[in-house]
Amino acid sequence: MFAVIFISIFLLHAPLLQLPYFWDEAGYYIPAARDLLLSGSLVPHSTVSNAHPPLVMAWLALWWKVAGYAPLVTRSAMLVIAAFSLLGLFCLAVRVANFQVAVASTVCTALYSVFFSQSSLAHVDLAAAGLTFWALLAYVEHRHAQAAVWFSLAALAKETAILAPLALAAWEIIGRFAAGSRFRTLWKEDNYARALPRSGGLRSILSLAIAIVPLAAWYAYHYWRTGYVFGNPEFFRYNVAATLSPTRFLLALAMRLWQVAAYMHLWVLTVAAALAVWLLPPLSDGNVERRRIVIPVQMVFYVVIAAYVVAMALIGGAVLARYMLSAVPLVIILCVSTLWRRVSFWRAAVACAALAFIIAWFLNPHYGFSPEDNLAYRDYVLLHENAERFLEARYPMARVLTAWPASDEITRPWLGYITRPMTVVRIENFSLDEVLSADEFRGNYEAALVFSTKYEPGPTPWDRWRTWTNLKSRLFGFHLDLPPRAMARILGGHIVFSENRPGQWIAVIEIDKSEIQNADLRGTSSSHSAAKFLGFENNQPLGLEP
Repeated sequence: MFAVIFISIFLLHAPLLQLPYFWDEAGYYIPAARDLLLSGSLVPHSTVSNAHPPLVMAWLALWWKVAGYAPLVTRSAMLVIAAFSLLGLFCLAVRVANFQVAVASTVCTALYSVFFSQSSLAHVDLAAAGLTFWALLAYVEHRHAQAAVWFSLAALAKETAILAPLALAAWEIIGRFAAGSRFRTLWKEDNYARALPRSGGLRSILSLAIAIVPLAAWYAYHYWRTGYVFGNPEFFRYNVAATLSPTRFLLALAMRLWQVAAYMHLWVLTVAAALAVWLLPPLSDGNVERRRIVIPVQMVFYVVIAAYVVAMALIGGAVLARYMLSAVPLVIILCVSTLWRRVSFWRAAVACAALAFIIAWFLNPHYGFSPEDNLAYRDYVLLHENAERFLEARYPMARVLTAWPASDEITRPWLGYITRPMTVVRIENFSLDEVLSADEFRGNYEAALVFSTKYEPGPTPWDRWRTWTNLKSRLFGFHLDLPPRAMARILGGHIVFSENRPGQWIAVIEIDKSEIQNADLRGTSSSHSAAKFLGFENNQPLGLEP
């Protein structure tokens, strides 16, 4: 089964396997794994440590040691993890439902856009999800020691994986107090008794709680090496301190609920399952009614899903869909099981959902989303690859104004974009304020590499609601990138390269020599005048397109 899964997803990902590294790959995970390969250090030194546990980075370093450092090796290593994760999901679904549900759930998960795009990317969330599936399998089979090992490994893949065992431990404790209640008695009346978690058992609770020990040991080691427990102060501020706002929590909670119920055409499956529950009675095979997933196991799934929804709404500066990969496949299992139990043409219904998931690979939604959630990330990589090769060929010795992650892409040839490092003058982004501040030291660079720092779906009705725009800016770090022509005008240059793909763009601006020579004499007044002329006030563009 593992071989079938791996070969299938490898062939599906074949066109993507040699792409240079994308966004957070280039910014953290690849440098961290490379540091481990070259120096043996579990704490990265070529990038600022975010205190992520090192399990996945060690996996990549092992592959590079054996097979060589290359994107093909990296993405193949991640596909092995993806196949192992899907195998764990398949075994879990077979255990709690049946073989048919397991096959359909595994196929749907593999094709779900977020899971598919993350399968070959060097991130840690999918690995943590896969190890969590294996842990849940051991948990529902009452193999406490194995569950503790799997949950511990999941937490060493990513620290947020500790949410599942802690939430289940709390649920076990609640079950201990509810052991004599009528509610608990109803659970015990389920005929599929051997799937019933032994709620309240001390051994079970300890096996769940012990998963925190390896993670605590990692944080102690990290503190010993860096003086910080949860990563550098800026990382902690962005992901924890700056997110503790009731308003932000409610907005993020709504976004997390959307991500586990409807995001990237997931609604096709969840709505079908909801309608089946509402409108259709259970089917029978002969005289035997088709079995549901037993209520105690369903509750295990719901507890894990709820823990991720609530916790990931409370923490995490970026509300990324990949953070929910431990929860969404559980939703898929529940929905597929419901369709199998109640819909006579359930295979057709699941096939429609799978087709909708494939369409989401290519069809971008009409709202802002992270390009890493479908094949838009490929567009980003190709745009940057083309622009940066042009930049290197035409201006090999130039000092280049740009923002992260392009600042890493053109200073680290081992990320796959260029052949030798270039000199960078870095700004935070391409908002009006940042571009105006860059103009004040114009003589320090001869070219600018500017690009869309987020997917831009175009104007939407809610974008005209200033309160919503202000909330996004204040609570989620939202900003508007200036169009390339506007930046060229402000910086005193002209566009020599530009390329567009749906919702994304990139351009190279050559700064006019006369502008560089006169920068110190002219000051900044012309920049503000140019901005006013172009129609930018309070970071709001008026009628300009890239």
